[in-house]
Amino acid sequence: MVRKIGVLTSGGDAPGMNTAIRSVTRVALNNGIEVYGIYDGYRGLLEGRFMKMERSSVSETLNRGGTILGSARLPEFRELDVQEKCVETLKENGIDALVVIGGDGSYRGALALTRLGINCIGLPGTIDNDIPGTDFTIGFDTALNTCVECVDKLRDTSSSHHRCSIVEVMGNHCGDLALYTAISCGAEMVITPETGYDELEVLEKLRYLDQAIHKNHAIVIVSEKTTDIQALAKKISLNTGFSGRATVLGHIQRGGAPSPTDRMLASRMGEKAVDLLTEGIGGQCVGIIDNEISSMSIEDALERPRSSRKHLYRLFDRLV
Repeated sequence: MVRKIGVLTSGGDAPGMNTAIRSVTRVALNNGIEVYGIYDGYRGLLEGRFMKMERSSVSETLNRGGTILGSARLPEFRELDVQEKCVETLKENGIDALVVIGGDGSYRGALALTRLGINCIGLPGTIDNDIPGTDFTIGFDTALNTCVECVDKLRDTSSSHHRCSIVEVMGNHCGDLALYTAISCGAEMVITPETGYDELEVLEKLRYLDQAIHKNHAIVIVSEKTTDIQALAKKISLNTGFSGRATVLGHIQRGGAPSPTDRMLASRMGEKAVDLLTEGIGGQCVGIIDNEISSMSIEDALERPRSSRKHLYRLFDRLV
């Protein structure tokens, strides 16, 4: 029987993490289970920095971005002796199980602890939407809204100055944020790991848009780590009729109050995590597939290929 559970956030922060913490805390307390927040992810777990959570601990956190528990990197967590020390610390504090909110690295940590006897459930918290086993991650929708708002504003000034705005969004080798932004904003081009990058093709298309279509602006959405957008902007200015301007949205995408969609998603996922732990289940991660909350083993999720976005790339091509 589970009497005490811990909850931590790990990796990059994402809007909706606080909502997930709130959900885990409230659902567990209503089931008669004590909850302990763990500060600064696995580092705080190693150092035993726990705080007993009450209902009031998560009051007025539903609409807050970031994570009230903080997050920190702990590369040495990959070492078995560090993992064993974390298990020892949990047991010393009477904590039976753990909810881990974060990305795939956080999932691997949760799996390692489960194998050492502490049941863990992973919740997908990242704006990149790059975790297999779920259609959407906590934070993705809010980041998408931020990107769309920024690009819409850039379009206004681009139209006034016959510019091509090249906008870099986050994604960590996953093109979802760029693709969804491009469709939502009516961008002329999208460059992601899935599309690949062909500089000549980009320049040729922009020349066509300028000379044949006579567009007064163009928007190109680029997924981070795909190409140097500053260099691309200069080449666009030199080789097309557009004035190239590069904008890196950066960490602004991580901030802000979570959208209603992320609040709902995090609340549902937090509830599912507590339900799994009360059933004595560990080593699983929660996801949403076809709008249904589900779970699968972390091992299966990490090995599972991400859902194809070919239909959305096809849609983008047909809309341009």
